Amino acid sequence: MGRITGAARLAGVIGRPVSHSLSPILHNYWLARLGIDGAYVPLPVASGRFADAVRGMQAAGFRGANVTIPYKEEAFALADSLDPLARIAGSVNTLIFRDDGGVHGASTDGFGFLASLEDAGVDVATLPGRGPALLLGAGGAARSVALALLERGVAVCVSNRTDERARALVEELGATWREHIGAACPELSVMPWDAWQSELNGFSLLVNSTSLGMHGGPDEAFAPDLGAAGDDLAVSDIVYVPLETGLLRAARARGLRTVGGLGMLLHQARPGFRAWFGAEATVDAATLAHVMAALKR
Repeated sequence: MGRITGAARLAGVIGRPVSHSLSPILHNYWLARLGIDGAYVPLPVASGRFADAVRGMQAAGFRGANVTIPYKEEAFALADSLDPLARIAGSVNTLIFRDDGGVHGASTDGFGFLASLEDAGVDVATLPGRGPALLLGAGGAARSVALALLERGVAVCVSNRTDERARALVEELGATWREHIGAACPELSVMPWDAWQSELNGFSLLVNSTSLGMHGGPDEAFAPDLGAAGDDLAVSDIVYVPLETGLLRAARARGLRTVGGLGMLLHQARPGFRAWFGAEATVDAATLAHVMAALKR
């Protein structure tokens, strides 16, 4: 971290817990690299004190904050204005404090997801057959990924271990899309969880938005059979610990294009950094090396 003065620009990450967050490592690296007088700090906030924490940050001169579990919905409710995707998603992961005292809420996970695909040479606009994409999961991350793909005109099929949650996600996204965008939503559908591995041939993109395959989790050994996949399938996993999950190993063994989760994490931070610190951050080899070194500690 570089020299900090009384004029430093300040931002942070709010959550409970935040000790695991890589955001301070990433943002402070960018600040030092760009020579910006600023700091980014982790802010663990007790249950029931989220609004107090946000108002306190504003009063202390902070420019904004990232928001992580479990406060993304509270951030949505607190924001005075919202970007379109945050409005549809019903959650916010980036707060920007305006000069007039207002709070703007944004959802940048979808931006990060698409940017990570592009870094890996996967352009959703040129996917064979314009999709469809098969999305595993029906939680908050699935919602952000689905919205990003729908915005690019890609049809999305959702498969979740609990079919009811997949159907609920599809119904809600379709309804809120029509309400806030005022146009027909690209095709949204549901596939039973026990069927997706045998039906892969109909898809050009597979995305895991669940915790399946995460190091230390109960489903760390997740390694599905991708034998039915077509040769042009691209496989993305938003899990980044480990950097190569069982899903990505299975895809690599089939000779398929793969996209790991670390890129999404890094790219989703860029819009907030620009808003708070007034500079463009770059996700390049040096950034990746710095964050990967932190992951290995």
